Amino acid sequence: MKDLIRIQMIILAFAWSLNACDHPSGHQVLVHDLMEFEKAVQAAQPGDVISLANGVWSDTELLFEANGTAEKPVTLTAEEKGRVFLEGASNLRIAGEHLVVSGLVFRNGFTPTNEVISFKKDKKNLANHCRVSECVIDNFSNPERFETDTWVAIYGKNNRFDHNYLTGKRNHGVTLAVRLNSEESRENDHLIDHNYFGPRPNLGANGGETLRIGTSHYSLTNSRTVVEYNYFDRCNGEHEIISNKSCQNTYRDNTFFECRGTLTMRHGNETTVDGNFFFGNGKVNTGGIRIINEKQTVTNNYFYDLTGYRFRGALVIMNGVPNSPLNRYFQVKESVASNNTFINCDHVQLCAGSDEERSAVPVSTSVANNVFYHENKADIFTIYDDISGINFEGNFSSPDIDTNPLTGIKSTPLKLVKNASGLVMPHGQTGEAGTNRKAVRATPENTGVSWYPRVDESIRFGVGSTVMVEPGMNTLYEAVRNTAPGDVLVLNGSADYHLTKSLSIHHPLTIKSGAASRPVIKFEKTTLFYIENGGSLALQGIIVDGSESPDAPGNAVMSTSRYSMNKNYKLRIEDSEFKNLDINHSFDVLKIYKNTFADSIYLRNTAFSNITGSVLALDKETDDIGIYNAENVDIENCTFSKIQGLVLDLYRGGKDESTFGPILTINHCVFNEVGHGTRNRHDAAIRLHGAQVAYIKNSIFTKSNNIELFLAVGEPIISITNCNFHESGKIIANDEAYQTSGLTRLKPDFENTAGFALAASSGLIGKADDGTDIGIIKN
Repeated sequence: MKDLIRIQMIILAFAWSLNACDHPSGHQVLVHDLMEFEKAVQAAQPGDVISLANGVWSDTELLFEANGTAEKPVTLTAEEKGRVFLEGASNLRIAGEHLVVSGLVFRNGFTPTNEVISFKKDKKNLANHCRVSECVIDNFSNPERFETDTWVAIYGKNNRFDHNYLTGKRNHGVTLAVRLNSEESRENDHLIDHNYFGPRPNLGANGGETLRIGTSHYSLTNSRTVVEYNYFDRCNGEHEIISNKSCQNTYRDNTFFECRGTLTMRHGNETTVDGNFFFGNGKVNTGGIRIINEKQTVTNNYFYDLTGYRFRGALVIMNGVPNSPLNRYFQVKESVASNNTFINCDHVQLCAGSDEERSAVPVSTSVANNVFYHENKADIFTIYDDISGINFEGNFSSPDIDTNPLTGIKSTPLKLVKNASGLVMPHGQTGEAGTNRKAVRATPENTGVSWYPRVDESIRFGVGSTVMVEPGMNTLYEAVRNTAPGDVLVLNGSADYHLTKSLSIHHPLTIKSGAASRPVIKFEKTTLFYIENGGSLALQGIIVDGSESPDAPGNAVMSTSRYSMNKNYKLRIEDSEFKNLDINHSFDVLKIYKNTFADSIYLRNTAFSNITGSVLALDKETDDIGIYNAENVDIENCTFSKIQGLVLDLYRGGKDESTFGPILTINHCVFNEVGHGTRNRHDAAIRLHGAQVAYIKNSIFTKSNNIELFLAVGEPIISITNCNFHESGKIIANDEAYQTSGLTRLKPDFENTAGFALAASSGLIGKADDGTDIGIIKN
């Protein structure tokens, strides 16, 4: 039945394509403004073509409501594709029968409503048998990071969304959603194909899905949507790249390139996931497919070099909640994962999410005829609960993979060979196991549009011009004002660089030393650098001296924008020094504001001394809904001396499990007299609340305050090893951490099976199962 529907849709799509290009019996109308457009739509008859004139259509809300026929649709298009731009407060609503839209570009603005392209006029007037093809939505994001909107919302039935280019969604909300909130939109048989979904940056919160079909409320309703031959390029908004939340949907022949997350069968049953390609290329948190619910089929998929773990594994089979409500996790039943190939994928997770609530293990489920190959990792299988309800049969693995206690996986010599389509495949005595896809896969070249430029918007330092800057009053200010993205400013003098004005950073910019000795920057404003939306900053070989700053509380060397930033930023500081930040109290190195997010903050080979505030206070998202301020924080070979506040306050509250971080590494650092200021309300040198991964190692703490840990959701990995605590405080963790982490008496290597480790040569305080203290309290 599904194949018949697919054939019918392909025939209909072909007919649409012919009619969209040739309407011998229809009128062709070129309109130049909204009034002309509305008149043309009101008069439209089957076969008519309405073209928007080339140029910018600013603050334009289009309602395309008409009725064509299958043979003669009504078409809305551009005078020339790639030369009609809807900007500002613009959007498009489609309502009626047999309509075609093509060639429009949305950019330089955002929708004034909840949707950019909507397949409805209102609740009663939907679109059916309509098509949106070869359109572009490029960075059309609300400037308020957590203001929710959807770029494309599909209602009605038998609609097609194909060959479109969507990139750069930066605010909260799904990129493309299929809505099932009325009977007229269920069992819809939509087709979503050949689209290019460009990079979506990490939102740092739930609500960053690229594609969602349904919601939990309608999750037991059939949608019957087909998603095929789409290219998902670095869609990193959150754990769920695709969130399936309805029944009888099909995902096939799609390509996922370096996407941090998974195709997730979050709700709904009878989902088919067939013939997709997942290329992680070793990128962190790249994942594959997550199975939840009943009668799911995962077959003939190809997984390559995926690193994600827990809910982001290459293959994840979840535990469910007994008698689960609609918005939680249904038990996996009668599901199949077969004939898939896994190449150098680090994690296959079985009974994932097992806890007191999610106690319903998978039943009547088969993992069969798959091939697992890994060159350098043995423990790719993680078992969290009883797997007796999962039947392993006819699977093969390379010899180095540890398959105990699993049965039904045969170890056999395998050799990687590149096939005619460029895929690396394992060859050996595997019979019919593994994937054998021969179809042409989705690529950037055969998806999206050909007439619109694709720009890589990755944050890149050092790719622009190099400009020499001489010392003096505001010379650096003038240089920064004239920079372009990626430029490098070289401070080439030994005298001071004195600033009476703050420096606003609007794009990636590097400021580095070009002199034999480190140049000194002094500033008279309350803040030296403002990292504005779109800005990122790299400092190298610089001394920042706060001695000329205002005698007032709350100064900062660097600050994010005071307003919401929908573009993530990076901060890199190397081989530098920050000193004399003590003119008044609460003088911070980095001050951040709510609704701002750092992809990464790197501090290396840098000294911080005499600071009355904090170095990194990343703690402004306190609503406890899973939002946080920085993804990766990496501090290496740094010294911190006489810091009254905290070196690091990293906060992620709530129990949401849809995000990746924060992720922290502190290595080879020295902390001397840190955290004892009277305004340090946390009584700590370092505070980690809700961090998902944290490694503190090879560091020395002298006369410094506590390390405070609050372990929350997500089975966090916290490791404090090879550290020396001299006349310093304790490592303090919340009681819940000991209850949920499964902490037992620490072994000599200070590790345990739950991935939670606490170790130090002195200063450690922990509790064993019997309640006794472990470690030395103080040296």
